[in-house]
Amino acid sequence: MTGTRMNDNKALTGSDPFLRVTAAISTLCGWIAAGMVVAAVFITCQMIFVRFVLNHSTIWQTEAVVYLVIAATLIGLPYVQRLKGHVNVDLIPIALQFGPRKVLYVVVLSASALVMGMLAFYGYDFWQVAYQRGWKSDTVWGVRLWIPYLAIPVGFGLMTLQIVADIWAVLKGHERPFGLVRDPLNASGTGEL
Repeated sequence: MTGTRMNDNKALTGSDPFLRVTAAISTLCGWIAAGMVVAAVFITCQMIFVRFVLNHSTIWQTEAVVYLVIAATLIGLPYVQRLKGHVNVDLIPIALQFGPRKVLYVVVLSASALVMGMLAFYGYDFWQVAYQRGWKSDTVWGVRLWIPYLAIPVGFGLMTLQIVADIWAVLKGHERPFGLVRDPLNASGTGEL
């Protein structure tokens, strides 16, 4: 929505304990993801210094940066969902009345939760195989792959949890579907925008 700040769009929790716990977990994920990005930046700077100033070879830095950025992306998913920061097109929800908009919201987010849940399930299976078979990367560093692969089921699982919390918040009346006022096409005259 135009004219709103990012903080105005974050999920509302009210006094619902499920929504409050889920919001806290999603916020923690955001902090962890931000820390991973900062760590990746520092490792990249260290790698540049070692490679081009000291003229030494790098062993672990590139691989660590790749794994950190991917993990930050996956672990940060629930936080971005909580802030309603994912890209969306709200042309259809704006055109719908409140009742059909709420149905559309529940259907779309339920489908999203199903897909994220499947990714979490198969991501867990993939992680478990890597753990049980002791897979290691084919690099000099030879990192045990179950460590970076853990971000797959954790990230998608927590994203599923946040989507379920978003659905719950709309069904319980803590939030509006898609964050829109009752009639966004006529809201400018009512002061609801």
